[in-house]
Amino acid sequence: MPARTIWLVVTLAAALASACTPAPKPYPEEIGAWQAEKDQYMRLSADSPVPEAQRATFQPLPYFPISEEYRVPAALKPIASNQVLEMSTSTGQRRKMRRIGSLAFTLKGQPLTLTAFAEATETDMRRLFVPFGDLTNASETYQGGRYLDLERTASGVYDLDFNRAYHPFCLFNSAYDCPVPPRENRLALPVRAGERLATAH
Repeated sequence: MPARTIWLVVTLAAALASACTPAPKPYPEEIGAWQAEKDQYMRLSADSPVPEAQRATFQPLPYFPISEEYRVPAALKPIASNQVLEMSTSTGQRRKMRRIGSLAFTLKGQPLTLTAFAEATETDMRRLFVPFGDLTNASETYQGGRYLDLERTASGVYDLDFNRAYHPFCLFNSAYDCPVPPRENRLALPVRAGERLATAH
């Protein structure tokens, strides 16, 4: 096959592949779709924390308005030693969690940090658990704080998106045993992004 013909075939194939690849959703639509999936999980999944008798009438979860102001890059500084913390839980138990590293970021012009954790016995290190508290707790959000889950990255840079902050399952079902954010992860500012309470107290 002549070189020009090969070039045309490759170019055409690339163009077709590009045409078949859906364009990424605008950010608000992406978060809206994530919220809709969460609502479906809460109502329909057998693993939903909502008691089965209440699922049919379960209302969509309330959220703060989506704002890219609350989506910031964060750099993870790994903790070299194997530091284990006994984190208190919603039922008064103690759960052993391992400190993985400190996430440094800037929010609303303030330099801040949050510690990322994993279960002390966890061997699958593909995700980081980031429980946090802020000044909306007990008024606009659950008094026990909220959570973020992060997929591990090779670069150590993370997309810290508080629009994806969610309430622990113990808010919906007291049978769940949920870690309470430690003092080091309590932010001294309100984070009005992600899940909120249906009515402010």
